[in-house]
Amino acid sequence: MIVITGATGALNGATVDHLLDRLPASELVVVARDVSTAQRFADLGVAVRHGDFADPSTLPAAFDGADQLLLVSSSDPAGDATSLHRAAVDAAISAGVGRILYTSHQGTSPDTPFGPGRDHAATERMLADSGISWTSLRNGFYSHSLGWMIGPWRETGTFAIPADGPVSWTSRADEAEAAAIIIAAINADPALSSYDGPVTLTASAAPTFAEVAEIASEATGRTVTRVVMEPDEWVAAQIAAGRPEFVARFSLGMYQAADQGYFEGTDPLLATLLGREPLTVRAELSAPPIAH
Repeated sequence: MIVITGATGALNGATVDHLLDRLPASELVVVARDVSTAQRFADLGVAVRHGDFADPSTLPAAFDGADQLLLVSSSDPAGDATSLHRAAVDAAISAGVGRILYTSHQGTSPDTPFGPGRDHAATERMLADSGISWTSLRNGFYSHSLGWMIGPWRETGTFAIPADGPVSWTSRADEAEAAAIIIAAINADPALSSYDGPVTLTASAAPTFAEVAEIASEATGRTVTRVVMEPDEWVAAQIAAGRPEFVARFSLGMYQAADQGYFEGTDPLLATLLGREPLTVRAELSAPPIAH
């Protein structure tokens, strides 16, 4: 049995869809805080269980019988992700889960300026100490967030950032498909060891923001310019534009981590799993803008 948390979100929801192309619905279970939000999976024959990281008492039953548990990471920048992940890992141990697959992030490190990267590092330490077989899916930075990071560049022809560095912008849809491929492979061969521990899934290139501006210029036929501001000046501008200060400083950590090289690595595994090249930054910027 494969149990998936976060299936009502975009990433793991798409992973479930890909799993349904590969496995019978009877082999899947999705866990949701509000089971009514997972009705579309129930309609397809997937069992739906209640489980909430913030209510650890709900989790052992939610995870019961799992040969594999796909554990989504907390995405609340103001929350205590490490404590929530601890509750989930402890429940997995209690439930006798066979393997945990955790949605981590490239650049995971206790020293990164990017807050989630520190949380992921702490969670990976939990997994390593858990005694359970584990896989950490270190996804590249999701490319759909690039448009949000660089703002209304289509209208203004410019975007301002507080630091620059390479980022392996990677499609969330590609990551979801790759996760399903890995889960299905382990399902077919539970002794498979090639996905033990950290597994890096990134696009094939890691352009800097300066290079993103060049790509945007080529994709749209107009000049797009990247401007680097002093960090404090940038944070002040974000606050003046109506963004909460903690959100601005959270975002600042991402740019600083890029500047320090935490997101510069690329790995061919994602392309190998997909059997094609992952989505590129050029394709992302050429697509019609979407709401974030």
